[in-house]
Amino acid sequence: MRITALGNRLWLFHVLLIASFAVSAQDYPNKPVRLIIPWAAGGSTDSIGRILGPKLADYTGQQWTIDNRGGATGTIGHALAAKTAPDGYTLLLATNSTFAIAPHLYKSLQYDNEKAFAPIALVAISPQILSVHPSLPVRNAKELIALARAQPGKIAFSTAGVGATSHLATELFMNLSGVNMQHVPYKGGAPSATALISGETALSFVDVITALPQAKAGRLRPIATSTSRRTPLMADLPTISESGLPGFESVTSFAMFAPAGITSEILARLNREVVKALATEEVREKLRAQGIEPVGGKPEDLVAHQRQEIAKWGKVIREQGIKFE
Repeated sequence: MRITALGNRLWLFHVLLIASFAVSAQDYPNKPVRLIIPWAAGGSTDSIGRILGPKLADYTGQQWTIDNRGGATGTIGHALAAKTAPDGYTLLLATNSTFAIAPHLYKSLQYDNEKAFAPIALVAISPQILSVHPSLPVRNAKELIALARAQPGKIAFSTAGVGATSHLATELFMNLSGVNMQHVPYKGGAPSATALISGETALSFVDVITALPQAKAGRLRPIATSTSRRTPLMADLPTISESGLPGFESVTSFAMFAPAGITSEILARLNREVVKALATEEVREKLRAQGIEPVGGKPEDLVAHQRQEIAKWGKVIREQGIKFE
């Protein structure tokens, strides 16, 4: 009788637990949602969060607040998000600089990158424009490769820092072409672009939204785009792959994650709302105006993308011998 009574109580507890999860998921969200941006305000990731936030607030009936926690290639914000409760009220908007590249560069992280987070959706991708200072006598990727081979280690390129996508894109370019150039890292994309424009460095991979007005003003010369397809904002500009380096592709990708342990119901709700927001003409126009291409898709699509990026950049980092200085 005691065993039966205990079994009944355990069964009842299990039923109530399942019911509480169902009610929780159905009631979600019933308070504001915090979206951690692991980069400083004003950058592309921050901009995406602020474009999506109001639309997601409309869909969920709760405010979405932006919490900028920049530093250490995004790993500070990631560590914070990893420690929060998996209840759907703290989420993370990350870039491949952190979810794919940083694990290869940091000897120890405060979290296990793949185990700490549940994928919500691949939000967007952004091309970078291979740009040179007007004084550099090249007008396409073939000419740049030829000049770099003639002057090994002498051409200086600026980046947003060791491990940034602008850095890894240049390392991939050198890896595939067999050239060697001099790395000059800066603390962010803005000072890196400024160095190029001022002539402190000769070339850099620059965000398209930055490259476009500077190219029109004649302060830099765009020679190719990093993506596999041409970017609509600079449709006449060839890709690196089609202009001298077949197979080259590098993008900045933006993805939304939740702390691991979140219920499948809440995760599905979040994916549904994010994908719906990305499909609206309002959001798409705002993102594309900044050279950012909305994506969407299922959580498993993000998992596949993350694994592909981890493998790709891990290979480049190993072969190029990239380390923090």
